[in-house]
Amino acid sequence: MSAVISGCNTWCLIEEFGKLKIDWLRKYHPYKSGIPSHDTLGAFFSALDSKKSGECFINYAVSIATHTSGDVIALDGKTVRGVGSKSSKYPIHIVSAFCTKNRLSLAQETVNEKENEIVAVPRLLELITIKGCIITIDAMGCQRGIAEKTRAREADYLLQVKGNQAELQEQVIKIFNRNTDRETTITHDRDHGRIEKRVCEVINDLTFLDGEEVWRDLRTITRIESYREDKRTGKSSNNFRYYISSLPMNVKPINKSIRSHWAIENNLHWNLDVIFKEDGQLKRKGDSVKNFNMITKVALALIDSEKSTKKNLNRLKGLKQL
Repeated sequence: MSAVISGCNTWCLIEEFGKLKIDWLRKYHPYKSGIPSHDTLGAFFSALDSKKSGECFINYAVSIATHTSGDVIALDGKTVRGVGSKSSKYPIHIVSAFCTKNRLSLAQETVNEKENEIVAVPRLLELITIKGCIITIDAMGCQRGIAEKTRAREADYLLQVKGNQAELQEQVIKIFNRNTDRETTITHDRDHGRIEKRVCEVINDLTFLDGEEVWRDLRTITRIESYREDKRTGKSSNNFRYYISSLPMNVKPINKSIRSHWAIENNLHWNLDVIFKEDGQLKRKGDSVKNFNMITKVALALIDSEKSTKKNLNRLKGLKQL
């Protein structure tokens, strides 16, 4: 873990880190036989059952997370593109559950070959306690079974609607075009060299939504209109996004929950790619990829919890004595 925090992402580098820091490491463990070789490390994490180590990871995440009602848990998948077993051309795809408030990955589930994320999400929801939370998923997760599973585990869902649910999307658009009774909030943002105006509208009159009953406890639909202008080039864009939810009519919390979902991309997947170079890793044997993915997420959580310095993540990861 110390080696990964310090930027080592291969078994060889981890072995070298151990040799360089052996005196410091012996403050915490005797290492009577010295540092294990990179071959030993690779063999160990390849043979280690990722489901069992995943249980340990979940227990750790629960121990440091602060749970409050209404926490947003974002679900999304990421492909480790540089990795594939010797018997398969396919890289490994992992769906993560990310608590946006704690900036902490709570659990993960691997999408097996010939599966998609729709199959893995219900398994992931079984692994964690979600009572009282808000589960957000992009259009991939807009499935009746996922809505049912979420409500059965006493959580609310907030699902994006796109072309994979074409009929539902068409109906939601028509309701917004016809119904004027709605709650609206408008926010403005001028960060990152652009001007953004965001209009969030929520409707709870679903009288004309056909098939409403097949979505368990469906209570509201939401439309997000985003207008963006690049301050340097002057180019602008305007787009609409639509959502269904079991949440009651309250526009500001819904708008905040939708925005919170992107934390899984910005605070988890981006860091795994850019800071920890996950896509460039070549671990292929057994469960080594899945296990190392969990180690990296724990390392990221530890780095994120380090509050004694205001240094950015790239510099903080280089601290050798954590």
